Amino acid sequence: MNSTIPVEHSDPINASILAISEDLIAGFQRYPFQVIAEKSGLPLDTVIERIRAMLAAGVIRRVRQTLLSTKLAHGALVAWKVPEDRLNSTFDFMSKEDPFSGHVVIRSTDTQVSGSGYRLWTTLKVPVGESLDFHATALLRATGATEYLLMPANGVFALGVGHTRRKILEPGDKSDEPAVMMTTAAVDLDAEEWDVLLALKEELTIDEICENPWQNRAAIAGVTLERFCEVAETLNSKKVIGRFSTFLEHVKPSATGERVTRFNGLFHWAVPKGREIEAGGEVGRHFCMTHAYWREGGPQFGNVNIMGVMHGTEKPRVLEHKAAIDRHLASVGIPVSYTNVFWGGRSEIKPSEISPKIYHRWHHEHR
Repeated sequence: MNSTIPVEHSDPINASILAISEDLIAGFQRYPFQVIAEKSGLPLDTVIERIRAMLAAGVIRRVRQTLLSTKLAHGALVAWKVPEDRLNSTFDFMSKEDPFSGHVVIRSTDTQVSGSGYRLWTTLKVPVGESLDFHATALLRATGATEYLLMPANGVFALGVGHTRRKILEPGDKSDEPAVMMTTAAVDLDAEEWDVLLALKEELTIDEICENPWQNRAAIAGVTLERFCEVAETLNSKKVIGRFSTFLEHVKPSATGERVTRFNGLFHWAVPKGREIEAGGEVGRHFCMTHAYWREGGPQFGNVNIMGVMHGTEKPRVLEHKAAIDRHLASVGIPVSYTNVFWGGRSEIKPSEISPKIYHRWHHEHR
């Protein structure tokens, strides 16, 4: 890789690419890098060269086709109670040894409140037909955790990344209309669709960052390139395909010390029962939210039912964004009986596995 190619996310050309490639390429695209080039107004060769260079430098941590895994697996946000002296070893197991745990984050609160004792937070997915409780109980046996709380998503209001373009947002910036809730009902796939899906979802190698990235994946799936794309488009119509994305390394500094973000806040709001969809739509319409869900936290978390995540480089700025959302909820007549911020500390982020074969193999090995 040419060492003279700028690789920092703040380079103007890279920023133009990332503003599109992080989370604005929706669904399956036969030529995703061509779409990024067209939307960013840059030559295709430049887009490919820069994304390859950023991936090689670790500024981009992965390039992949994402899935709407809420349609393909049972999932939940999980809060874990872990003795302080076992917190880091449990974190290591979840992040390195369990492919079904995705985001693994040690969180803290500014004050001791309901739920502060749940320091470790993960996302967990298991294949359709399997039990989240069963897998979480296996993780209890394998780690130092003593208790867990599963919080499945009843609805999704925001799901994106876009750290580059979110840097310039002002508190209160939002869409003209409330966010529309996406459901989490699972869909059935046939064997060929699973073959294509599993080949499609793996992160691209540097060599696959090219004009036609799916040629090798079609061979892996055992079909022609044309058939691969046809099946992928069918999966797209079944709404199990997410976005094509270049994921920035937004937690750790780059080799030169630059950071994409420094703080991430998991926001909690408890709104009246029966108004979750309305409240979630009002939270999710705010552009700062990378994630927004209807999840039930129960009495352990002040009966919170709306949750969302925001990232930022300065803690006061993150709190300004939350304050703007709080004011907006009040302005539209949605009362909040409890709210809080759980701040992210040590974290690892990886895609959650959804393969039934790998799930059964894991449990066989960890009996």
